[in-house]
Amino acid sequence: MQNLQDQVFLNHIGGQWVPASTGTTYANVNPADVRDVVGNFQDSVEADALAAVEAAASAFATWRRTPIGKRAALLMKAAELLDERADQIAEELTREEGKSLALARGEVQRSAETLRFYAIEGQTYTGETFPQDDADMIVYTQREPLGVVTVISPWNFPMSIPARKIAPALITGNTVVFKPSTDTPLTGYRLAEALVDAGLPQGVLNFLTGRASRVGKALTQSPQVRAITFTGSTSAGEAIHRSAALTTRLQMELGGKNPLIVLADADLDKAVDLAIKGGYSLSGQACTGTSRVLVEASVREAFTQKLVERVKALKVGNGMQAGIDLGPMATESQMNTVLEYVEIGKSEATHLIGGERLAGGDYDHGFYLTPAVFTDVTPAMRIAREEIFGPVLAIMEVSGYDEAIEVANDTEYGLSAAIATSSPVYAHRFANDIQSGTVKINRTTTGNLMNAPFGGFKRSSTSTFRESGRGGLEFFLQIKTVYRAG
Repeated sequence: MQNLQDQVFLNHIGGQWVPASTGTTYANVNPADVRDVVGNFQDSVEADALAAVEAAASAFATWRRTPIGKRAALLMKAAELLDERADQIAEELTREEGKSLALARGEVQRSAETLRFYAIEGQTYTGETFPQDDADMIVYTQREPLGVVTVISPWNFPMSIPARKIAPALITGNTVVFKPSTDTPLTGYRLAEALVDAGLPQGVLNFLTGRASRVGKALTQSPQVRAITFTGSTSAGEAIHRSAALTTRLQMELGGKNPLIVLADADLDKAVDLAIKGGYSLSGQACTGTSRVLVEASVREAFTQKLVERVKALKVGNGMQAGIDLGPMATESQMNTVLEYVEIGKSEATHLIGGERLAGGDYDHGFYLTPAVFTDVTPAMRIAREEIFGPVLAIMEVSGYDEAIEVANDTEYGLSAAIATSSPVYAHRFANDIQSGTVKINRTTTGNLMNAPFGGFKRSSTSTFRESGRGGLEFFLQIKTVYRAG
């Protein structure tokens, strides 16, 4: 394990690795063991953010005219570097975020694949020509980059989420200012480092760390910023949406309260597996994670019994250890938020298991919680309506498919939803009836393909441009219509 306790990581602005203008840093600690300092990062301020935006703006004119093949080659090279450095990056990711080493390795691999996908797909994105009656005229559209793009990413997928934002931004000719989460800056640093080492010209990618309260205004309200792509809480996304300029394009992927419907005809063992994987993977810290389990009345008791037995067997521990099912909460603040919701749940519903902070031995130095299950949950309860973002499942009884759909849609969110059923009729109806941007049939609510569009309905998104897939390029391009005579 590499000792980074005394290492200071710099911002990258205008092609140079530089300290924050204040000269101050903050320590990034391991949520599995707070005695382990993963590194020290720049505590940037508004002046640093403005410098990053200015550097990106200055680099745009040249970068947009860089041949597409050269831009693609740079993304391909960065992907190779991620592959070469995968073991080190995965270990660091686990140390600073808490997820298992296997999940961390998978995230690094996916990020490299994302860079490759957009390096290729970006070269196929074209305009259109339009038929018309004038034989001496050609009418066509061309797609052009926007300019400076601000990328603001969360801590739960600190490499794969920024990769799916940065790669399409760069291949389409935009320049980028990238601010990772304050809680997982090292993984973001490694992504930026790979892109810089691949040979990106000065100012094309700018990277800075620091608190949103100090740098957020410059990154979201500067008139030079033409687009903002953000993943995080709904409240933070709404604040950005309110403050951004009219001419700034917005892409917001926000919160969720994702349901899994379990019908009486479902294979209950498989349904329990879906609930476990969807609700407790990444310790429940996924925007697409299962939060509500809507179970048909005739099988609720059997399902609940099977679920609780499975939950009892789950192992909580340091993600660096083999055989661990749940790692720690990513931050002390997130742990305390989940503990507060567990107490709320105890006052509202029937608490079956879990939701305690683990203590003793190594547990004393980390943010460890046991996975929780509540039953007798009704739609009006807070644990059924508010995003908890932790390992908490709420079981809600429904009379059948129609009530399940009604309850599932009774939320301000619409990010991901799943159903467990053996009926092709209900599977088909579910895909049409559910108000959700991602629909899973006999699959977990979590996970999405890099080559398929991703985004939510209602307050889970701005409902404008989707991320991922070929459509993920659309956000970073504007259309110009050309009428050419002769």
